[in-house]
Amino acid sequence: MSETIARGDAETVPEDEIDRAVAWYILHHGVYHPQKPGKIRVVFDCSAKFQGMSFNDYLLTGPDLTNTLVGVLCQFRKGPVAVMCDIERMFHQFHVRAEDQDYLRFLWWDNGDFLSQPSVYRMRVHLFGAASSPGCANYGLRHIAAQGQSHFKEATIRFIERNFYVDDGLTSVSTKDEAIQLVSEARELCSAGKLRIHKFISNCQEVLASIPKGECAETVQNQDLALGEVQIKRALGVKWCVSSDQFGFRVVVNERPLSRRGVLSTVASIYDPLGFVAPFILIGKQILQQMCKDKIGWDEPLSDDLRPKWDSWLLDLQNLAEVKIQRCYIPASFKEVQEYKLHHFSDASVTGYGQCTCLPAFSSSCCCSNK
Repeated sequence: MSETIARGDAETVPEDEIDRAVAWYILHHGVYHPQKPGKIRVVFDCSAKFQGMSFNDYLLTGPDLTNTLVGVLCQFRKGPVAVMCDIERMFHQFHVRAEDQDYLRFLWWDNGDFLSQPSVYRMRVHLFGAASSPGCANYGLRHIAAQGQSHFKEATIRFIERNFYVDDGLTSVSTKDEAIQLVSEARELCSAGKLRIHKFISNCQEVLASIPKGECAETVQNQDLALGEVQIKRALGVKWCVSSDQFGFRVVVNERPLSRRGVLSTVASIYDPLGFVAPFILIGKQILQQMCKDKIGWDEPLSDDLRPKWDSWLLDLQNLAEVKIQRCYIPASFKEVQEYKLHHFSDASVTGYGQCTCLPAFSSSCCCSNK
C-alpha cells in the first residue's frame, strides 16, 4: 500500500469477503499542492455518481456542530497573545464501525501499474469529502473535551469546544503565561483522546519556546521571529503577518476577460470574511449588479459606460495590499479592560446595504473605541 495513505487507515479486503458483503466503491485521485512539492494527497470523491446516486446521497450529515468561521476569527482578535494550531489528519483519527467499512472500498494499483490486477481495500476511518465526516469528527472532538471537564481548566475545555473551525484552532489570551498553560493542557487533553495538535504558531516568542520544535509550524522551525523575519500565515484563509500582528490582503490581479463572467470571477476572488474592505468590494458588486439588470450575457463585453468604472476599480484593487488591520481589538498600550460595549450601525439603499459594529472598551482611567 502506498505511503500516501497512512498505515492503519485502510486494510485489504480478503478475497473470500469481496463478493460476500454489500459494498460501495469510491473513486479517488491524487492532488498535489504547489507549495508542497513531492507530496500527494489522495482525495476520495464521495460525490461521484453511480446510476444517478452518490455515496454522499446515502449519508446523514447529523447536527451541525461546526463553529462559525466568523465567530472563531472574532475570538482570535480578543487578546494580545495569539495562538494558532492544527489537528493532524482530523477526520482520519475517528474510526468507522467495522460493519460499515465495506461502504468505503476502493481499488488500488500498486506502483501505478494500471495494466495489473487492482487490489481491493476498504478505509477504516472517516473520509475527507464524506457528508457525515464533519459531524462525526466534531462530535468526537467535543466528546474528548467533555471527558476532560474535571481534569483541566475551563479555558482549555472552552478552547477545544469553541475555538476550532473543523481542524484549525485559533485563540487569543491576555498574557503569555495563559497561552503557555493553554497550549500545554490542550496538547495533553487531545493526546488522551489520541489526537495530535501540531503546527503551532504564535506572535509571542516565549509561547513558541515552550512548545517542542517539532510540534510547531514548519515556518517557525525554519525562521527566527526574534530576528524580525517576516512571516505570513493564513488564519482560516485571512492573511496574518505574525511579526507585525496585522491582518492584510494578498492581491493577485489575474487577467480575466472584460465580461460579466470575468467581473464576477474578480470580485469573488477577494476573500474578506470579516468585512474589512466591504465598502470597496461593494463598488465591484454594484458594477456586476448593473450588468445583471441590463441582462448582459455571461461572455458579452462591458458596456461603454461601465468600462471606465471597472478600470478604475481594478486599478484601486492593487491598493488593497497596503491595507493593514491590527489583529487584536485592543491597542497594546491600553490598560486592563473593565467594560465592553457594542454599538451597531446599519444603512441600506436600492443598490446595497451595510452594517458596522464598533467595540468601545473602557478601563478604570480612560476609554477608547476600536472598530
